[in-house]
Amino acid sequence: MRAIGQDTFGGPEVLRVIEVDKPSPGPAEVLIRVHAAGVNPTDSWHRGTGGLVEAIAPLGWDVSGVVEEVGPGVTLFAPGDEVFGMPRHPHAAGTYAEYVTAPARHLAHKPANLSHVEAGALPLVALTAWQALVDTADVRPGQRVLIHAAAGGVGHVAVQIAKARGAYVLATARTDNHDFVRELGADEVIDYRTTVFEEAFRDVDVVVDTIGGEYGPRSLRTLRPGGIVVSLASPAEAALGEVARPLGLRARFMIVEADRAGMLAVADLAATGGLRVHVDTVVPLDLVSKAHEVSDNQRTRGKIVLAVAEDAGAQVDGRSAPVGCSRSNGGQAAPRAQNL
Repeated sequence: MRAIGQDTFGGPEVLRVIEVDKPSPGPAEVLIRVHAAGVNPTDSWHRGTGGLVEAIAPLGWDVSGVVEEVGPGVTLFAPGDEVFGMPRHPHAAGTYAEYVTAPARHLAHKPANLSHVEAGALPLVALTAWQALVDTADVRPGQRVLIHAAAGGVGHVAVQIAKARGAYVLATARTDNHDFVRELGADEVIDYRTTVFEEAFRDVDVVVDTIGGEYGPRSLRTLRPGGIVVSLASPAEAALGEVARPLGLRARFMIVEADRAGMLAVADLAATGGLRVHVDTVVPLDLVSKAHEVSDNQRTRGKIVLAVAEDAGAQVDGRSAPVGCSRSNGGQAAPRAQNL
């Protein structure tokens, strides 16, 4: 089968298509024929440095596809089932491939109203937002929740999940993304380039920080007593808790984990229309380096997706979506990425 490999750490150019043996599912695993795989900033981190494991490993965690074979002991799925998930994270999964094995309980049935491209875009960002807002911060109706980089992959999903939990949502985003973020449910949006967010937003209960660096300490200044900052950017953010504690505040650094309960919650929210994923760019597997170039620019609205199966990019929101183009849900192909 075809997969994506690399021989050394580096930029997008180190990625290449390789031929490897198709894997077989072990006990409690399924073999998935991959239709689509999401591209995430953590993929670039692992490509460039090895990430947390500091070793070259197969890239990719998001997957949407069809079960081809089940291993011993699997009762949740059968061959032919359409599934999606984020297997094995934070350990290597290797979803940038035509086939991948995954623990059955790291997956959920793909909602029928999502294409494989949309489902492949969703797991990592949705589980990250769910585990930050629900499992870590326990967001409740009426609370004020601040989402940084609200037009990005995690951010645009976090806005919707916070809204579904009944929160009043504050957001930071570039001005050209304000209408998009409001459509997702944000109640107030500011441009972080022209407005000092810690002066604009006060009495916040929960902050989801996808940026890191100075954003963590600055976000503490927005909180009311007992409020929490959930940092997602870097393990170095764990030290923020020591700063927060004497102030009567909380700060936690979080790494998203494979989680069937979370996947079922995300699938249900998507199936009932409470969560949609914005697919910015769809790229074929053999142009993965171009997808990483777009991702590394950090200006993507929503998600980038690798179309692995030949027909995976054919439908997004019921409309034609040529593989290798930039697009918005429900919109036409945009010229920016036509030449990927």
